[in-house]
Amino acid sequence: MTCRLCGERRARRACPALGHDICAVCCGTKRLGEIQCPTSCGYLAAAREHPPATAVRQQRRDLDTAMHLVRDFNQRQSQIFFLTASFIVQYQPSALHPLVDEDVAEAAAALAATFETSARGVIYEHPATTAAGGRLAAALKPLLTESGQGGGTAFERDTAVVLRRIEEAARHGQGPGDAGPRALVELLGRVIRPGRGDEDGAARPPAEPSRLIVP
Repeated sequence: MTCRLCGERRARRACPALGHDICAVCCGTKRLGEIQCPTSCGYLAAAREHPPATAVRQQRRDLDTAMHLVRDFNQRQSQIFFLTASFIVQYQPSALHPLVDEDVAEAAAALAATFETSARGVIYEHPATTAAGGRLAAALKPLLTESGQGGGTAFERDTAVVLRRIEEAARHGQGPGDAGPRALVELLGRVIRPGRGDEDGAARPPAEPSRLIVP
């Protein structure tokens, strides 16, 4: 049987997240990124217990990149970043295609403009320029609004700063060689441990900021 993800190699590993067999290469490279592996997965547990040297180097590069993204954030901005990044990692597009960096950039740009306008005392919903970006923005905004209750214009400004940083990262690519339409999305999937959502799968504000997975 051929792996359904790459369509090239033989499928030799049973993937509990996808419900069908995949090849070892896709299992290793898409783990916790494109594939949302459950903690019960034996391959995931083995990889965490005995990561190869290449995986350790990748984790360190990912961590360095993620820390660069939040390099000058204050505490609240850091919390907003990890809350937003966790939501992006858990987000499931309604369309058939997976979430790509362009969608993230469009959603972040629209929401940043909305929060910037609101901080100046003007209520105006800035639309995203793509349908996929609009859907992501519509799903993310209630989470940010709820988490910022009582924060006033200071929270709105901080949120706009964070969203602009995410927009910039999504537009310029973040990842190995800055290659691929999902470079930032996959990077976040590798380094962010999202807070648990409700049973319906929707992301909720975690009790504490999501944490980076440190190798």
